Amino acid sequence: MGYTMTEKILARTAGRATVNAGDEVQVKPDFVLAYDFPGYTDRYFREMESEFQVIQVKEPARFGVFIDHMIPAITPDEEQFHKETRDWATRNGVEVFERRGIGHQVAAEVGYAVPGALAVHFDPHISQLGTFGTLALGIHRNMLEAYVQDTVSLRVPETVRVDFIGQLQPGVMARDVLNHLVKTLGPSACQFCVMELAGSGLASLSVEGLQTITGLAMFTGAISAIVAPDAVRLDYARSRSRKVLEPVYSDTDARYRAVHTIDLGTIEPLIVIPPSSAGTRDLTDYLGLDVHVGYLGSCASGRLEDLRIAAQILKGRTLAPGFSLYVVPTSQQIMATAAKEGLLTTLVEAGAFISSPSCDYCYGRIGTMNAGQRAVSTGTLNVRGRMGSSDSEIYLCSAAAVAAAAIEGKVADPRHYL
Repeated sequence: MGYTMTEKILARTAGRATVNAGDEVQVKPDFVLAYDFPGYTDRYFREMESEFQVIQVKEPARFGVFIDHMIPAITPDEEQFHKETRDWATRNGVEVFERRGIGHQVAAEVGYAVPGALAVHFDPHISQLGTFGTLALGIHRNMLEAYVQDTVSLRVPETVRVDFIGQLQPGVMARDVLNHLVKTLGPSACQFCVMELAGSGLASLSVEGLQTITGLAMFTGAISAIVAPDAVRLDYARSRSRKVLEPVYSDTDARYRAVHTIDLGTIEPLIVIPPSSAGTRDLTDYLGLDVHVGYLGSCASGRLEDLRIAAQILKGRTLAPGFSLYVVPTSQQIMATAAKEGLLTTLVEAGAFISSPSCDYCYGRIGTMNAGQRAVSTGTLNVRGRMGSSDSEIYLCSAAAVAAAAIEGKVADPRHYL
């Protein structure tokens, strides 16, 4: 009997030869990550001392904190909150990554995406580190354990494998692939499982595209997602890795809860209608719907391939009258590269507003909408009030579809502009 990548990683971190799905284990994460946010990190920092009398974390090199929300601070209280995070990190010898970009992306850039490693965070979008063969779990309910002891308690999850074949059509992006999984398999297809991506079709998906799919795995019900690293992703990870581990691969006779095959060539542009992340529809069914705001960014988008296709569509064109387009590169590194390539110039000339990397547009702190407005967005959620008024609407789609809509002021098919 063989084992999945997930089982192998959890066996190593549990100090056991093997584990099986369903086992209750105590595992020692290789990395404990978080971004500072009220009600989360401040509570961990306070309770580790007041409830557990733990003054300093053990092995601070395992920990990392990202300041990527409330950036820039707009009130003294927000800046004071960031100061308290910096002070805690200084006392504990923990590294802080501030104004470098959205933490889930920056985590890969600064070496936490280690093939074969286990990383934990309170936010499930950390799953995008799975692109590099890292098992990255959002463990909000027992995250405090990671601050006060070496191990955290977990139940070994089952794995659902998704085999990709074929390749995407022009104008179809990784965001459409994720939306297709939700539409065809269902929003509970991977409930409480890890989604493992495999198959010959992986070769046609970019590293950035895989980060989009793995980072949004939660919308299939999955607790994380993971991909066996190939040479390209291994090279990326190893060139900046904070830890040296052997990458792991699932055995050919590993047990899965289910195995699905997805032909990438059959996928069309999709849109997710409010107010549910499960409201996936064919984009063509909504062509012509008036929209007023576009957001291209978040931990799920705003990478170079997103900026490149948006610039390709918008080059030599201008935004529809009254349409606001917010473009937020996912990290400073990505923003700098986009500037060198001239992508930002093209987007600005079309009328876009370019912001430094921040999570604040995604959760509506900046770029808020009034009642009756509609947005096309590459953000993570489309729940009511996410980007302002609870009477506004958010339609989730690819960066290409956002750019096309920006030209027409309506939901539009990006393939017509390519």
